Amino acid sequence: MNDATLTVEVVRRWDEAHGICGFELRRPDRAPLPRFDAGAHIDAYLPGGLVRQYSLCGNPARNDCYEIAVLRDPNGRGGSMAMHDQVHQGDLIRIGAPRNHFPVDAQAAHHLLLAGGIGVTPILAMAEHLAAQDTPFDMHYCTRSRERAAFVDRLAASAFHQHVQIHFDDAAAHQAFDMAAAIAAASAHTHLYVCGPRGFMEAVLAEARAQGWAGHRLHHEFFSGAVANADAREETGFVVRIASSGVSVDVPPGCTVVESLAQHGVDVLTSCGQGVCGTCMTRVLEGQPEHRDSYLTDEEKVAGEYFLPCCSRSRSPVLVLDL
Repeated sequence: MNDATLTVEVVRRWDEAHGICGFELRRPDRAPLPRFDAGAHIDAYLPGGLVRQYSLCGNPARNDCYEIAVLRDPNGRGGSMAMHDQVHQGDLIRIGAPRNHFPVDAQAAHHLLLAGGIGVTPILAMAEHLAAQDTPFDMHYCTRSRERAAFVDRLAASAFHQHVQIHFDDAAAHQAFDMAAAIAAASAHTHLYVCGPRGFMEAVLAEARAQGWAGHRLHHEFFSGAVANADAREETGFVVRIASSGVSVDVPPGCTVVESLAQHGVDVLTSCGQGVCGTCMTRVLEGQPEHRDSYLTDEEKVAGEYFLPCCSRSRSPVLVLDL
């Protein structure tokens, strides 16, 4: 386990919406927690040895507690089920210090916040932060129904509620989210932030790009990795060479770089295992990566200087890594 983890107590657990549980975490001695910026997440170390990432949805101005909300996903990889079924009020769990791969751009004059489903968690923290800074923003929250919408009461009671529109899939057509119109209405100095289901995010980003938005104005965070573009039968093996030692390791089809390296005593720090969080990002010295992650930007993937060994592979026969 990482020495940088913290022990926290689940001081409150509540049903935030249908299928969504909220968790309030504090130090057992009630000492301050490390500060975090809007958009940050923590690693949660769960029963069964699972490690999962959850966005902090509390007010970043507070350092006495962290808040997360978890959607129960019976078809997921087990993390949300463990949180719902095995983590109770009063329990002690270990978490990592906050990390932020989805920060608010402090230089932007205006912000457009778009949330889909449980993707509201980091967006809510952004709204809290921007309102406290008196920075202009507009927020749209798209969700299936009122019963499945998290934090609607909190948003309605907030000082910035007039900047928030909530759209329910099962409600009247007049309140439906007009994605193209919302993006088109933003000024040229607006930055866009989107989080939610992959299809929702990809549609938002595609629409913004079609409307001519530059890449530096688009900010996103995926909750799950991309669907693999090839199964193990279509994959080819390759060799990873460790620059510091010259050791070469075969990576066969169906086996990740991280797994192959571990079998030869080379450990790479990982967290999500899906190419989402960036923990395992490694510099490539020679060779051409085959990127399968959701973390690197398109420009970074083209450059080929880094790749994520938890999920990505190699297009070239040999990949030399800065390890």
